[in-house]
Amino acid sequence: MMEWMLAILLGLAVLLLILSFVKTRRNSSKVEREVDQLSLTMTDELYKLQQKVRFLEIDREIDAQELKIPSSSSKSRILLRDAIDLHRRGYSLENIAAQKGLSKQEMEQLLTPYMVVKEGEKSK
Repeated sequence: MMEWMLAILLGLAVLLLILSFVKTRRNSSKVEREVDQLSLTMTDELYKLQQKVRFLEIDREIDAQELKIPSSSSKSRILLRDAIDLHRRGYSLENIAAQKGLSKQEMEQLLTPYMVVKEGEKSK
């Protein structure tokens, strides 16, 4: 009787092990499909963003040509872009001027049209 009970338990264990493998395989294939779908969606979104950036760059070039603005690769344009970026990130005019090799007055004159006036500074 004990031998039969052990045989039944062993058979049941093997059956459960097989069922576990089958269920895991189904779940893993479902997860793989979800990952593939997510990957395709992300790739599509990335492509759309790259296309928008390309169109924005072309539009910027067209605008620059129409308005007779120097190309974005000119040294003065790159200096201005870097200075505006540093200023918006909170660097002081003195630090930006020192980093770019200009005087504080030159940097202030360069950035004045692009400086955002804060409420507290208006009253000064």
